[in-house]
Amino acid sequence: MARRLRFNGTGSGEDGCPSVHEDLDSGEVIVHGPPLTDPEDITRLQYLGEGEVPIVVPRELLVDWGPKDMTRQAKIIDLDDFGRLFTQFEHTAWRLETRRRYASDEVTETYAQFTRGERVNWEGASGEWCAARRAQTALGKRFERVRIVDDPPTTGQLYLLDNARRNSAVGEKITNLWRADAERLNLPAEDFWIFDSRLVALLNFDDADDLVNVELITEPAEVVRYSMMRDAAMHHAIPYEEFAAGLTAKE
Repeated sequence: MARRLRFNGTGSGEDGCPSVHEDLDSGEVIVHGPPLTDPEDITRLQYLGEGEVPIVVPRELLVDWGPKDMTRQAKIIDLDDFGRLFTQFEHTAWRLETRRRYASDEVTETYAQFTRGERVNWEGASGEWCAARRAQTALGKRFERVRIVDDPPTTGQLYLLDNARRNSAVGEKITNLWRADAERLNLPAEDFWIFDSRLVALLNFDDADDLVNVELITEPAEVVRYSMMRDAAMHHAIPYEEFAAGLTAKE
């Protein structure tokens, strides 16, 4: 079976060589780069086994992108501390949403209205969440999301596509991406927020699709890796209005 590889980073801005990957299951590190070919240099290598290929990489590649701490303890925060992140950031908050359903949506009156086929008046949405978003966007802060959608979409995904009208009304920018495209881009099946490109909040859900806690990630190399995922998702995602129109055209 093929390895589940995660691209950590590259020391080259041109052709992606040399680069570092990690095996997500075994923890093994895979480095590729130009081979060491000088016969005299090769004879000086110790314990070079048959079939092994020595490669040359700059020291900075391993410093920047090699695993730093195999025993790093996850920093878990509760949902109250998570909520405070949305007022403490300075510039941008960005989220990737990958799940097929969110249990918290399904207990709302708007979800009930949507599943009954009624039109939800998102444009006039009020409440604490909407007021908080409007207050933050009024300060010049940006909220953006990319939402992954299956083909065909789940009920929960269709609800969020309709719900995007509310998010847009309070100042968020909502875009969508087909799951097949997300997989082609090697985006993870994870939900996370990035705050100011310096802090990642990884959302942990239980088997019932309830959010239970949040892991904070501040290690620079990891934050950069998540930021690279953000950039790839944003480049290919489609504004929700256009995405919804295309979905209607397929019916």
